[in-house]
Amino acid sequence: MKTYEIYSGGRFTTTSQTLDVVNPFNNEVFAKTYLGSKETLEFAIEKGLAVENEMREMPTFQRYEVLQFIATEIKNNAEHLATVLCKESGKPFKFALGEINRAVQTFIAAAEESKRIPAEILSLDWTSDVQGKEGIVKFFPLGLVAGISPFNFPMNLAAHKIAPAIAAGCPIILKPATSTPLSTLELAKIIDQSSLPKGGYSVIPMDRPTGNLLVTDERFKLLTFTGSPKVGWKMKNDAGKKRVVLELGGNAGAIITENCDLEHAIKRCVIGGYAYSGQVCIHTQRIFVKKELTEKFIDAYCSAVKQLKQGDPLNKDTDVSVLIDEANAIRVEEWIKEAVQQGAKILCGGKREGAFVEPTILSNTNNKMKVNSSEVFGPVVVIESYDTFENAVGLVNDSKYGLQAGVFTNNQNEINYAFKKINVGGVIINDIPGFRTDHMPYGGIKYSGFGREGVKYSMLDMMEPKLLVKSF
Repeated sequence: MKTYEIYSGGRFTTTSQTLDVVNPFNNEVFAKTYLGSKETLEFAIEKGLAVENEMREMPTFQRYEVLQFIATEIKNNAEHLATVLCKESGKPFKFALGEINRAVQTFIAAAEESKRIPAEILSLDWTSDVQGKEGIVKFFPLGLVAGISPFNFPMNLAAHKIAPAIAAGCPIILKPATSTPLSTLELAKIIDQSSLPKGGYSVIPMDRPTGNLLVTDERFKLLTFTGSPKVGWKMKNDAGKKRVVLELGGNAGAIITENCDLEHAIKRCVIGGYAYSGQVCIHTQRIFVKKELTEKFIDAYCSAVKQLKQGDPLNKDTDVSVLIDEANAIRVEEWIKEAVQQGAKILCGGKREGAFVEPTILSNTNNKMKVNSSEVFGPVVVIESYDTFENAVGLVNDSKYGLQAGVFTNNQNEINYAFKKINVGGVIINDIPGFRTDHMPYGGIKYSGFGREGVKYSMLDMMEPKLLVKSF
């Protein structure tokens, strides 16, 4: 069994409280690390504050070199990192490796964006009394950043906080999910070998009371959180004067029209519905199909879902494996049973064994059912029909969430209507709501979040514009 030291203020250390890391597939403790104490966190804060100026003054080429070094080392160790991620999260290896490769791209994007810190020259002489003056706007690092990342993408969603912070010149302290802390501790080993100032990055698993100091301590200038809406919105209320970015959940919808490539839509919606057992905030949870196509779509979709390979996440052919723990699997099973009791029909799956829930398809649902109205965060998809495209858009919008939506259509009028009328942070044409590249603006509205991620957009939150007015 491997033991991981935590990384606080540029040094690897231990505490008196150990943390077991469990493989959710077989419930075996395969590694141990430590929970950070308040003293551990305080040391990280002090070291982070101590290097604020050094990181602010880092020249562009050095930030670029640090980020490229990290990207290269992640790529060189991709198989090992994917195996660690697979074991701690239960994510099938093919998806774990995909996440590691995306993390590489996230750091490369940050390296490139470190060369493009925005600046602007303004003409100020718009009226006669301010002749001979101009303005220069430059962006400067905000200061110490607190990051809290979730279990479902333990490497890349952490990278979406770490990489922009380094590119912007901000030290960052990251709290990973206690169920999946190893990916970011492996990342600490890589960052420790770079020329980043010690204290520029800390990663400390913490219990809830200690972790809440990331929210309430005024020495942090920004809190960036990815996780559940209930927790995130409370954090925003408790965060005081610091900036807050929230990337929260959703129950994403996809619309299937009569003029789309149906075979492509089915293939993509199967991936969207069951990748990492649906434990993805832009998981394709609700599919709305043109009434005339519904029977054909359901038959083909059910057939494709039944072909998914289930089993050990370390098996490179596995498509669907366990949820993060049995408690979540029980919750998903209860939601399915509740929906059936209220009139829903199971078209496929529906059974649970331990932490494994079969890929499930439901129909005849309504918005009073949790599987429709809430974020199931499991391998459950509901399929319903619609009459008109406007009706379909209304069904997508009938949600407290608003993260992303997918629309499979080749009709330009429908594309334009969807972009104007669907109330989400991103509309994806001819692909699933789960489409994301790591440099695009990503985030939601309504209950789904506050602000945007995507490297450049995260950097803007981590910097402060400052104006210089000159006379000439």
